[in-house]
Amino acid sequence: MARYVSFRRPDGNPSFGRLDGTTVHDLGQHGARAYLKDALGGDVGALPATASFNRAEVALLPVVPNPSKILCVGLNYATHVAETGREQKEYPAIFTRWTDSLIADGDPLVCPPETTRFDYEGELAVVIGKPGRRIPRTRALDHVAGYSVFNDGSVRNWQRHNIQFTPGKNFPGTGAFGPALVTPDELPDLADQRVQTRLNGELVQDQPISDMIWDVAFIIEYCSTFTPLNPGDVIVTGTPGGVGDKRNPPLYMNAGDVCEISIGKVGKLTNPVIDEA
Repeated sequence: MARYVSFRRPDGNPSFGRLDGTTVHDLGQHGARAYLKDALGGDVGALPATASFNRAEVALLPVVPNPSKILCVGLNYATHVAETGREQKEYPAIFTRWTDSLIADGDPLVCPPETTRFDYEGELAVVIGKPGRRIPRTRALDHVAGYSVFNDGSVRNWQRHNIQFTPGKNFPGTGAFGPALVTPDELPDLADQRVQTRLNGELVQDQPISDMIWDVAFIIEYCSTFTPLNPGDVIVTGTPGGVGDKRNPPLYMNAGDVCEISIGKVGKLTNPVIDEA
């Protein structure tokens, strides 16, 4: 049972460690750059601590700062399908994010000048810990290293330039990911955890993970059929209804706002919003 974070040490080097209350136990090699992704294929829990820091001494990074793949599931809650006016399909919509769009818990979400429609999307993130291809649903959860919280910040006008989502999902600083990776043994009741998004304290999304159309095991089976999954790969599982773009009147994120996404025992992700400089 553990929570792991990626962070930048006081000396500036990236590392990863075990979070114990307000203490971060550094599990990377002393004085060297270290990444959680590289340790997930082994027994992370057996790694010895090389140093310990107070949480305030280090700067958090995205849970996995350098994933090889970030696969995002669209339209995975019936409430969100309904508010978009789309028809529910037999298979999930999959799009991709890039690593340089990611920020950590506490970092600012960056609203680009190309939009006035910067939207929130609270989501459960799944981090792969064991490689596989064509993983059967019955064994899919064995490949999960843990879970985290994600804000799939969306530049709606660019998302809808055409039928694909990619441009609106990859502006730098729009995908918040954190604060920690929570191992599955801490979440025997994962399906009961609620995805809750608050914008400036107002609850705008609230739905249990059990309401997902395609559950985590199915998504892993589906995605691993068309691409190999490797340790550190991230699957973002979709957002509930209540997105700002579909409200009347619409509700978007603007500079000075604070967006908080909590998923029960998984944790809470908090990010202020700024305009791109």
